[in-house]
Amino acid sequence: MFSSPELTTDPVRERLLNAALDSFLSDDYHKVTTRLIAEKADANISMIRYYFGNKEGLYEEMIRDSLNPLLKVLDGQMLDSVDGFKDFFSLYYETMSKRPEFPKLILKVMALNQGPGRRFIQQLLERGRTRGAKKVEELKSAGQITPSLDPDLVRMAFVSLAMTPMLLKDIFEEQMGRTMDPAFLEKLAAFNGRLFAAGLTPTTTE
Repeated sequence: MFSSPELTTDPVRERLLNAALDSFLSDDYHKVTTRLIAEKADANISMIRYYFGNKEGLYEEMIRDSLNPLLKVLDGQMLDSVDGFKDFFSLYYETMSKRPEFPKLILKVMALNQGPGRRFIQQLLERGRTRGAKKVEELKSAGQITPSLDPDLVRMAFVSLAMTPMLLKDIFEEQMGRTMDPAFLEKLAAFNGRLFAAGLTPTTTE
């Protein structure tokens, strides 16, 4: 990988990442050229090679840049208690509503194997799975969730509640006759947070 931490705030690099995100979300990978991305970013095409190596390197860094805010939560304090799941849902909805096509891109790559990056995305998701499993164990040790819960079941349930509203956003909005605006998503995050936490909390019979 050609990027490095000290370059993350470079304005040219940021413009290239934003242009890549716009381009890859609006068109198929093979139709997007580095020249087009450079023009959108108002940058010299040579800067793509400088920062990312090539088109695929830029594509992978774009995905990493979009998913990192969510992965970082798994290393922080937000999920130190089950009450934090509401905030995690809220962060996910906020992040993805800015780029509603992004979850569809991930699904297209992973489920339909369209475009490059499948192995790279798998590595990122596995990193999230490992960190998530660690958080589940910490919550078990703290007595906040049922000791017998399978971390993979927890992860699948969370992904279902998080991704489905974003993947089917257009359909839901048409059915409801209203937009899923920030206020609606905040209410949904609060509801799903309570719902999810209730499913994790030990009952008196366990």
